Amino acid sequence: MAMSRDEIFREVQKVLVDALAVDDDEVVEQATLMGDLGAESIDFLDIVFRLEKAFGMKIPREELFPAESLMNDPEFVNNGKLTEKGLTELRDKMPHTELGTFENDPDINKLGDLFTVNAIVNYVEMKLNAA
Repeated sequence: MAMSRDEIFREVQKVLVDALAVDDDEVVEQATLMGDLGAESIDFLDIVFRLEKAFGMKIPREELFPAESLMNDPEFVNNGKLTEKGLTELRDKMPHTELGTFENDPDINKLGDLFTVNAIVNYVEMKLNAA
């Protein structure tokens, strides 16, 4: 069954409200999971599990949240910033995420800001359309 973007958003919103114990009015598309909604790294596993259950699909954690794999490769990170090769890898791994502002200052401390509600909605929409 095809889902509209609004339906996907509402389902993602429910998942995040349950996983992060936040109010539904806090879960807006621009909200960052860590900064705005208070998610911690352990919450990402729970979010992936709940998304899999809600949408009936398998979601490899590193596909939705691939930043950890980038952090440990010296070709991708230099002096606390992603290198051009790191940015290319990030673009390849996160086509569902808007990287515009981050690309101007690819500080690894700002990677968490890329994990937004909108990125999750884009990811789920992309996966459902591919199925």
